[in-house]
Amino acid sequence: MKNIIICILISAVSFAQQIKTGAENSEKYLPLLKGKTVGIVTNQTGIITKEKHLVDFLVEQKIKIKTIFAPEHGFRGTADAGEKVSDEIDSKTGLSIASLYGKNNKPTPEQLKGIDIMIFDLQDVGTRLYTYVSTMHRIMEACAENNVPLIVLDRPNPNIAIVDGPVLDIAFKSGIGMHPTPLLHGMTLGEEAKMINGEKWLKDGIQCNLTVIPCLNYSRKSSYSLPVRPSPNLPNDQAINLYVSLCLFEGTNVSMGRGTEKQFQIYGSPDLPKSNFAFTPKPNFGDKDPLYNGVECNGEDLSAIPRINRLEIKWLIKAYQTTADKSKFFDKRKFSIRAGNEKLQQQIEAGISEEEIRNSWKEGLTEFKKMRAKYLIYKE
Repeated sequence: MKNIIICILISAVSFAQQIKTGAENSEKYLPLLKGKTVGIVTNQTGIITKEKHLVDFLVEQKIKIKTIFAPEHGFRGTADAGEKVSDEIDSKTGLSIASLYGKNNKPTPEQLKGIDIMIFDLQDVGTRLYTYVSTMHRIMEACAENNVPLIVLDRPNPNIAIVDGPVLDIAFKSGIGMHPTPLLHGMTLGEEAKMINGEKWLKDGIQCNLTVIPCLNYSRKSSYSLPVRPSPNLPNDQAINLYVSLCLFEGTNVSMGRGTEKQFQIYGSPDLPKSNFAFTPKPNFGDKDPLYNGVECNGEDLSAIPRINRLEIKWLIKAYQTTADKSKFFDKRKFSIRAGNEKLQQQIEAGISEEEIRNSWKEGLTEFKKMRAKYLIYKE
């Protein structure tokens, strides 16, 4: 009996290891690329294995690549959040790299000239605040406008089981929230691409010629640890799980650990009361000029707490209630575009309970789940 149980456990582990990304599902997309001139939107997360990048794999397969389009953080993923990313040449392959971050956030007709088909391969983390979904939206729009077919190579969402938070009020549409989705939407980028197309969210309701290459052996109950950090300030699974809950602090005067080795796993500021935890941000790989550079911040260390399964707002509420000067806590514009509305700030300032705030999201979440159902690729 003991041996049988061991065999079952080994089989379960083996199956879990068999999750394949869309990029690894190459037999589905290589035939679509043969004889074509290709453009590719990717960065350091676009890997086949830890040792091999998708671009290098396609070059080995004799696929003709005209241009690599790089999103926020650049092709190699080393730029700070919000830092300008310049056009350049990839030293390894000699291929041209065009930046999609800054003024040129959407490929121009000139850049798409001569491209027969576009590939999109980026690792998302399951929140509307992450800029890669905005990059995908603009790529879809450019492809639709210029009659270029688009292939999205899907990747697992490490927070796929969580659908939570306020649904975006379109009046607060921005580069960190382009669609009426909740903060945690529980979809992969491939599923979101189908939804953007199906709901006609592109400019003037146009639709692109879209093909999604799915992940294999993947479900909505699958756990997935990212093999490469998706951006400089998301170093591990804990940061990725806590990211959106702590990202709301970016609309306040509280640091969420940029300039430390525990980015998005701690929070604090000089205006919070002294406790048994403090940190001092300093320039590092993730942020060359962090908030409160060189200043001690009092706060809370969340790096060892159990995995959360919802949008957590208790830390935000606690920080507001205990800050030295409430009038300086919120940056109204920054907080509203992150929350997706003005209401959340108003609720916190009014002392509305966490339970009441959560109840105010329910109707929007119910409607969103109904709408997204027709675009889901992966089963429970």
